[in-house]
Amino acid sequence: MHASLAPIRMTILVWALIALPVFLSALPASPARAQAVPVGQPAVVLDIDGAIGAATKLYLRQGFAAALQRGAGLIVLRINTPGGLDSAMREIIADILASSIPVAAYVNPSGARAASAGTYILYASQLAAMTPGTHLGAATPVRLGGGRQPLGGRDDSQRDKDGNEKDGARTPDAATAKTVNDAVAYIRGLAELQGRNADWAESAVRQAETLTASAALEKGVIEIIAKDVRDLLNQADGRVVKLQGEEVRLATAGVPIDAIAPDLRVRFLSAITNPNIAYILLLIGFYGILFEFFNPGTIFSGVIGGIALLTALFALNLMPINYAGFGLIALGIALMVAEAFAPSFGILGIGGAVALLLGSLFLFEDVPGFSVSLPVILAATVVSGLILVLGLAVSLRSFGRRVVTGDAALLGSTGQVIEWSDGHGVVHVHGEDWQAQAVTALAAGQRVRVQAREGLTLVVEPDPRTAPSAGERHAVD
Repeated sequence: MHASLAPIRMTILVWALIALPVFLSALPASPARAQAVPVGQPAVVLDIDGAIGAATKLYLRQGFAAALQRGAGLIVLRINTPGGLDSAMREIIADILASSIPVAAYVNPSGARAASAGTYILYASQLAAMTPGTHLGAATPVRLGGGRQPLGGRDDSQRDKDGNEKDGARTPDAATAKTVNDAVAYIRGLAELQGRNADWAESAVRQAETLTASAALEKGVIEIIAKDVRDLLNQADGRVVKLQGEEVRLATAGVPIDAIAPDLRVRFLSAITNPNIAYILLLIGFYGILFEFFNPGTIFSGVIGGIALLTALFALNLMPINYAGFGLIALGIALMVAEAFAPSFGILGIGGAVALLLGSLFLFEDVPGFSVSLPVILAATVVSGLILVLGLAVSLRSFGRRVVTGDAALLGSTGQVIEWSDGHGVVHVHGEDWQAQAVTALAAGQRVRVQAREGLTLVVEPDPRTAPSAGERHAVD
């Protein structure tokens, strides 16, 4: 009993040991809050590259703490993002406003953007800069489960030249208007705090407007256009910014530049919260666990599946997922597995493939930077379909094979009499010696055929294909 539980206990222990660091990675570090450091010290550069999520938040908090320890005089956030999660963005902004070190948001390199959540972060920073060839804006909040069209407030595309609403213009619902108005108030508050153009900020939220670097400078959205970080620091030198309600003069000309890269924990969290990787881990987890259930004792598939599934669920918990899509994926895999065990001429399998495809498309909400690549979805669906076809082929082939185990394998099989007396004896069938009985007299060495099994005794009869000679005897091992 205890020996049979050992593999299960070992599997659970391995899952727990490997899953523990994943869950610990969700624990946020405390944001940097301390007395102001002297201005004119090294400039720390942190990169916001890609969608803003839990990994970005953790990385910036660690970077702010490291900047404080190194006595930095300025933190430069180098931004290139399509946007991200509202919750992560607000926590990052809270850390910027609570920082005792001035923060400069810098859209860089050329071709980069500070869209959606990136625009809010730029507005929250004490200094805003862009590289030529970059842009920012499109800060309309995205409703979970809704589209990304401009929502709420005045939308000029819905009005005629006199300012009147066109026929058939969209009327935002109360929830949408509430979300947009909250976002407008939030970004206007940041604009007023840092002395930037609040009217354009509102347009970026209501009408998803965007600006190039030169237009942003002209409209008072940013303060500096710089070709690189060194140029930014030289132009920032001598400027006065508001830091926690007090004016601070920057002394950044010629200061050392200290770039801080994400540590292993942040890189791991960033990797698993990539929608494509989280999606693949989810499928591996489902298939690994199912294979372990259908083949108990394999252990390897259960361990891999358990690790992958726990990691995927942890990652999905940090991302904007649609639970209907998640349910469709689970249903699709269940239907394809059911097809292998209860063949329905492909109906269950095809339905499962369709459910898997639709669930994959609906898995993530419409948030910038959080979506599964279509080629990955198609590849996963094709692979699942191939597994289904392989399972069906094996099932169909097994129907035409003779049963090789159990009573069905014994019935009709032939063997040889080892010893016989008074209607009972011992016969050798399928490499084993069996107690046997028959209604006819048999002799040692005679070939017999099994008619039935009663408990541990076989009912046999002479094999009609062989007829031993009278008095024939053979010793059987």
